[in-house]
Amino acid sequence: MGSHRRISYSRQSGIDRTTRVTVLTVAAASAAAALGTAPAGAAPQDRPSATKAAVDRLYEQAEKATEAYNRADERADKLRGQLADTQDEVARGQERINAMRRALGVVAGAQYRSGGMDPSLALMLSSDPDGYLDKAGTLERIGARNADELLELRAAQRDLDQRRAEARTELAQLEASREAVARHKKSVEKKLAKARELLNALPSGERAAYDRASRSELRPDLAGAGPAASARAAIALAAAKSALGKPYIWGATGPSGFDCSGLMQWSYGKAGVGLPRTSQAQRYAGTQVPLSQARPGDLVAYGSDAHHIGIYAGNGQVIHAPHPGAPVRYDPVNMMPVSSVTRV
Repeated sequence: MGSHRRISYSRQSGIDRTTRVTVLTVAAASAAAALGTAPAGAAPQDRPSATKAAVDRLYEQAEKATEAYNRADERADKLRGQLADTQDEVARGQERINAMRRALGVVAGAQYRSGGMDPSLALMLSSDPDGYLDKAGTLERIGARNADELLELRAAQRDLDQRRAEARTELAQLEASREAVARHKKSVEKKLAKARELLNALPSGERAAYDRASRSELRPDLAGAGPAASARAAIALAAAKSALGKPYIWGATGPSGFDCSGLMQWSYGKAGVGLPRTSQAQRYAGTQVPLSQARPGDLVAYGSDAHHIGIYAGNGQVIHAPHPGAPVRYDPVNMMPVSSVTRV
């Protein structure tokens, strides 16, 4: 992975903040070899770099799992909203049917008092009016007004049954999506814990150097970077700049912490633009342009699967939320292979 993948991680809500990864006492070479990252005969001076490469790969894998988590969580939120709407429709439909049954009950009572209730009306007020209405000649034996009311009741009952079936389907989908969220969460935690183990196995000097590199607060020279792609892009870029130094927190959309796509969604949200939640979806949220034509405010996606994303700041720099342990910061636009540049 690119040079921006470094150092330990912080956790957001939903992850036990008291969990501590056991510090390994094995040598860095042994830790790297456990992942197949360093050959058995590697020279001692090569082993720390091999461990760093393994950590970088783990951070990349964790970030992919994070975007999968975001995607599953977004779907769960959408399903929760759909289920709530459907349940409201079911409740309203039941209220309507109850009101219609009460009205027909008044008619039935009047008929009874005047000499007897029409058998068809009595059956219509039973638990299976739809089945009875399908019998030949039923509507011919009741008045026209009652027939219309009974037909309306039958249609309402059918619609209610359909809505209830939809609610059951949505509930099952929601449960499956919740399970997917949990799986991706465990995957992220596992990758990040393993990365921390490898970092803890580094010699203290190497670890300190790694930490310093991940806390870089350099501000590049953006003089002459040119105008933003649009007014909203300028607002989004200004928002991203205001987030510099905020921590990376996986699954977070600000304002106190961000993951990579969360930062983009929050920044463009300040400009009144609703971006999708994941980096994979954000890459298609506008018009794609060549990297050579990138302008401040454009979105820059990385990797063939667009598992990482940042916002172009101009002069060959992007602002992004790199990985756990590294705050929102500037990095060169070519820190990793660029897969697309999107103008929102």
